[in-house]
Amino acid sequence: MLEDICKYLIANKISISTMESCTGGLLASLITDISDASNVFKFGAVTYSDVYKIKMGVDKEIIDKYTVYSKEVAIEMAKAISKFTNSDLGVGVTGRLVGNKIEDLGVDLGIYDRRYDLIYTAHVNITTPNRKENKLEVVEAFIHLFNSTIK
Repeated sequence: MLEDICKYLIANKISISTMESCTGGLLASLITDISDASNVFKFGAVTYSDVYKIKMGVDKEIIDKYTVYSKEVAIEMAKAISKFTNSDLGVGVTGRLVGNKIEDLGVDLGIYDRRYDLIYTAHVNITTPNRKENKLEVVEAFIHLFNSTIK
């Protein structure tokens, strides 16, 4: 649950920022719904366009080499937002939520823990044509990844 994660972050004075693409800022929005999240949540960027991913610090060569829909770009997003905001944790989310071929769909997310220079990743397989449900599934994947790595 995101509320438990926020309580953990607050209790341990761990700051967090997000850079989201396909989820359109849903993770940041849900975090900011939680009381006292302002004590740890520094910044949320919605970088739907590659241009803004690059402006926020994502290496264009990584996008060109792996495509914007890759684990490598999610990692770069997580690192870039952590650096940009000087946050302990950076979260990057990128992928495809809808499309003509189910095999082309999927979302990658990365958490960068600047305190220990560690990266954690997860991939979410998309199985439904419902964009909103898919976004919520990505948030659930973030919760699981956080709880199994950071906490």
